[in-house]
Parts: sequence; C-alpha cells; structure tokens
Amino acid sequence: MSTSVVRERGAVGTGRLPGAWGLGLRRGGLEIRQFFRQRDQVVFTFAFPVVLLFLFASIFRDDVEGAGITASQLYVPAMMAAGIMSTSFQALGISIAIERQDKVLRRLRGTPMPPAAYFLGKIWLVLFTGVLETVILLLVGTTCYGVDLPSDAGRWFDLVWIFVLGITACALLGIAISSVPDSANSAGSVVVLPFLVLQFVSGVYIAVGTIPDWMLTVGALFPLKWMCQGLRGVFLPESAQVLEQAGSWESGRVALVLAAWCVGGLALCLLTFRWKDRRTG
Repeated sequence: MSTSVVRERGAVGTGRLPGAWGLGLRRGGLEIRQFFRQRDQVVFTFAFPVVLLFLFASIFRDDVEGAGITASQLYVPAMMAAGIMSTSFQALGISIAIERQDKVLRRLRGTPMPPAAYFLGKIWLVLFTGVLETVILLLVGTTCYGVDLPSDAGRWFDLVWIFVLGITACALLGIAISSVPDSANSAGSVVVLPFLVLQFVSGVYIAVGTIPDWMLTVGALFPLKWMCQGLRGVFLPESAQVLEQAGSWESGRVALVLAAWCVGGLALCLLTFRWKDRRTG
C-alpha cells in the first residue's frame, strides 16, 4: 500500500480533509485529464490559433514600412495573446456555464470541498493549456516566420509577467461572464462574440495603425490590447515601436492595466458568480 493512500485514509479516519490547496491541485489534475479526453476540443483549442496565424501570415507577408519587420512577424505575438485569452476567458466562460446547467457546480457546492479548490483546479487547467498554447505558437513563429526569441533576461521576465497577469485577468473575466448566459446553449454566443470583436479592435487581426482611433479606445479598455502590445515588445525589435499608437511599448502601462483587470475581474467574480442555474435553481 502506497504512503499517499495511507495518509489519505488516515486523514479520513481522523475526520480531517486535505486543505484547499491540496484539493485544488488534485482537482486541477482531474480537469486536465478530462480536457485531454475530449480530443475534438483539444485539437480545436490548440490548432485554431495556429491555423489563423498561418492564414494571416501567408496572406500578409510583405515588409512593414519603417518598422524593420514583416507583417508575418507582427501577427505572431498578437496570435499568442489571442491564444492566451482563448484558453482562459473563452474556455472558462463556456465550460463553467455548461457545468452550472448540468448541476455539476451545485453538487460540488454540497460536498465538503472548499469552494476555492474548484477555482484552483480551473486555474491549473488554464495555466497548463495557456503555457502549451504559447509554446506551440512560439515554435511556429520562430521556425516559420523568423521571430527571434528574447535575447536578454529582461525580455524573458517581461514575457513571464505579461503571461501571468494576462491569463489571470482573462481567467477571472471568463469566470465572471459564465454567469451571464441563460443556458449552456447560449454560452458560446455570449462568450465568443465579445472575444471575436475584441480581437478586431485590439490589433490581433488588423494592424494597430489601420484601426480607427475610437476602436482602439474601446480595445484599450480591455486586457487583450495590452497583452498584444506587451508581447510585441518582447518579440519584436525596437524599430517596431513606431507602429504603436503611442509610439512605444508602454511596458509600465501594460503592467498597470493588466493588474487593474486582475483586481477588477476578481471583484466581478465575487459579485456575479452563481453555483446554481437561475432557471432551475
């Protein structure tokens, strides 16, 4: 008999349950296994941004005047940002709405498991899929489109904090928006539509310089625009700063906006999250 089994039985026999962190870690492992059992979901999640990158980078591949880069290189960090938001905001917004309607959340709420363990499990899933998505897009970008890996520790550090703040903010917004759909059937439309619009006004599909100012202002209210800008600062040369609306990467502002959305997203979750479906209770 393994030591872990003995410990678990000992905990049950004494009436003690593992803490939220331990249960959250186990819940995260379960979430990851369940995710990879759905092969169609796995293929769509990881292939969709790569296919879009291939299409846009193949269609728009000329040099960007005055920036020292090609249009293909410009799309790589933008698609990485969209991939991070896809694995967090979109994935959680839809999956939690489905679990709520299927009464999975209500059953979990009725167990001794701390509520925090459920959300920790989702966080582990989002981190795992987000890192994997980023690595895949980075491999495609470096091998196919001439994007250079960061050459100094400072840029690697920038990549880490942009990823952590960005995926945290998007995950919290995904949890919050999961309470908006009236049913699981409408969750896809409720979540995907704003995400699609944000990709157009945040510089994912269209270069920032060609987007009307009012659209850029709308995009600047949300995390995706700042994730795109921050990642461009990590992977593109300094000469490409001329393409930005402010003429610079604005790393400090990127950090402040993403951190603010982490706080705001948490507040939205606390105010809006529901364990029960509003129609069936």
